[in-house]
Amino acid sequence: MKRLICSLLWPGLLTTCIVLNALAMTGPHPFLYFNIIYFSLAAILFVLERVIAFESAWLKSDGQIGADIAHTILNKGIIQIIAAAIAAMGIAQAVDPTAAGPWPDAWPLAAQVILALVIVEAGFYAAHRLAHEWPRLWRFHAVHHSVTKLWIVNTCRFHFVDTLASVALSQPLLYLAGAPKAVFLWVAAITAFIGILTHCNVDMRTGPLNLIFNTPQLHRWHHSRVTREGNTNYGENLMLFDLLFSTFLFPARRPPDNIGINEQMAATFFGQLRQPFTRQHRAGVATEA
Repeated sequence: MKRLICSLLWPGLLTTCIVLNALAMTGPHPFLYFNIIYFSLAAILFVLERVIAFESAWLKSDGQIGADIAHTILNKGIIQIIAAAIAAMGIAQAVDPTAAGPWPDAWPLAAQVILALVIVEAGFYAAHRLAHEWPRLWRFHAVHHSVTKLWIVNTCRFHFVDTLASVALSQPLLYLAGAPKAVFLWVAAITAFIGILTHCNVDMRTGPLNLIFNTPQLHRWHHSRVTREGNTNYGENLMLFDLLFSTFLFPARRPPDNIGINEQMAATFFGQLRQPFTRQHRAGVATEA
C-alpha cells in the first residue's frame, strides 16, 4: 500500500494543481488563486515530509530557515515583477497584433503550453549547465547547492543573479516566438509546481515519469557532492535535453544523504548575497569523491 501511495503522490499532486490552476485562470484573480494553490501544495508537502519522509536525517534543522525564506521572498518578488511585465506585454500585443511572432495560436492551449515548456526548457538547461561549468556563474549557483538537506523551504534558495540569468536565457525565447500571455503564465505556474515537488523531502516513486519530468528522485542526484553525479539532471521541468546531451543520471542505488558543496558558504542571507562578489569559486558542484 505504501509503495502505491508513493507512486501516486507526484502525478496526483501535480495534476490536481494543474486542474485547479486551469479553473483559476478563468476567474477574475488568477494570480491570487495561483498563490493559494501553490501555498496549499506547500502545506501538504510540509505535512508529508513528516509522515513519509524520504530522508529522516533531513528533518533536523540546518540553521538556514531564515536565509531560505529571505531568498524565497526576494526571488518571488523578482518573479512577480517579471509576471507584471508579461501582463504588460500581453496588453501591448493586443494593441499591436504585428508584435506577435510565428506562434501557433490556432493550436489548443494545452498543445501550446507543451510546446512552450519544450522551448523554454532549452534556455533553462543552458543556464543551469553554464551555472555548473562556468566558474563566474557557479559562484552564484553555489548558494543553492550549499544546502545540506532538501525540503520545500529551500526550493527558492537561489542568489538573485542566478535567478535573473536563468530567466534571461529562457523567457526571451517565448517572447521572440510570439507566445501569448496565457502561455507565459502557464509555464510559470507549472515550473513553480514542479520546482517545489522536486525539492521536497517526501518518498515519491516516479518510475517511467523520470524519463520525461524533473522529479525528486532525479534531483537528489543533482545535489550530490560528487562532481560526476552533481553535474547531471539539469532539467528544470523536462529531462529532454539531459537525455539528448547525455547528462541524465538515475543509477539503481540510493542517492547520497550527505549533500552540499565542498566550499565554504556564508551562514547569513546577506552574507550569501555578498559572497559571490567577493571571492572565487571552483567550477563544478564539488571535488571528486
